[in-house]
Amino acid sequence: MRALTYHRYGSPDVLEIAEVEEPIPGDREVLVRVRAASVNPYDWHFLTGLPYIGRPQFGLRKPRVNRLGIDVAGQVTAVGGNVTRFRPEDDGFGAVDAGAFAEYVCVSEELLVPKPATLTFEQAAAAPAAGLTALQGLRDHGRLEPGQQVLINGASGGVGTFAVQIAKALGAEVTGVCSTGNVELVRSIGADQVIDYTREDFIRGGQRYDLILDNVGNHSLSACRRALKSRGVYVASFGRPENRWLGPLAQLLGMIVLSPFVTHTLRTFVTKPNEQDLLFLKELLEAGKVTSIIDRTYPLSDAADALRYLEEGHAKGKVVITV
Repeated sequence: MRALTYHRYGSPDVLEIAEVEEPIPGDREVLVRVRAASVNPYDWHFLTGLPYIGRPQFGLRKPRVNRLGIDVAGQVTAVGGNVTRFRPEDDGFGAVDAGAFAEYVCVSEELLVPKPATLTFEQAAAAPAAGLTALQGLRDHGRLEPGQQVLINGASGGVGTFAVQIAKALGAEVTGVCSTGNVELVRSIGADQVIDYTREDFIRGGQRYDLILDNVGNHSLSACRRALKSRGVYVASFGRPENRWLGPLAQLLGMIVLSPFVTHTLRTFVTKPNEQDLLFLKELLEAGKVTSIIDRTYPLSDAADALRYLEEGHAKGKVVITV
């Protein structure tokens, strides 16, 4: 089968399409014929081997795993001996550790959920990583409650477009921050107010929020705290890209040091895919409360271009690879 592979760290130039053996599902896995997969910053970290503190996981001198892609949607073609929830020809979407940028990939039965018939494979593939990051950031780490005022910094990106819609579905009053060209998009997916950051800085606007979900990191932590209510919560869903050595650990350490001295709750987190949250996301998508916003699609043969476009940082919603 064809798969996107790489054998050294670097830019998307080190990626190549190669013929590899088709995987064989384990007892609790299903083999999925990939119809679509989406690109995430997670893929960029593994491709570049950054931050360096992650090298024990990525591989010290060269990649430990030479495949990318963690979001998948497709058709089940074979199942392991202990699989009970799927049969061949079922359509599903979910999460894998790596390898979704290929014609076939094995997925744990617990991390695949049925694809709603109303969704395209592209829409389904766009949802897992970004949707779960938004959901867990808002609900679990932000402790979002109905009626609260929430600000989504980076509201037009992959996580941001899901966060605006999920926050609304959870009963919040939502303010989205984005550039001029994305104001109408963010408004169209449910934001009650939209701040164009080229004209207004939410830090200096005078509004105070119960919760800030920061997908960008273009303001210091102390600056963001000025936009919070006295008992507000700041949740960072990013790892500062400029810190090549420590990545999000530097940010986490800063929060740990500061937390005992402030009334705000300061958090960052790593998204943890699980069946319960995937099913919750599926229900939101199926009910039309959340829609996958897709900026561009690329065929598998142009997957390197998809990574380059994501790296530019201007994608509106998700970037999807079709197979």
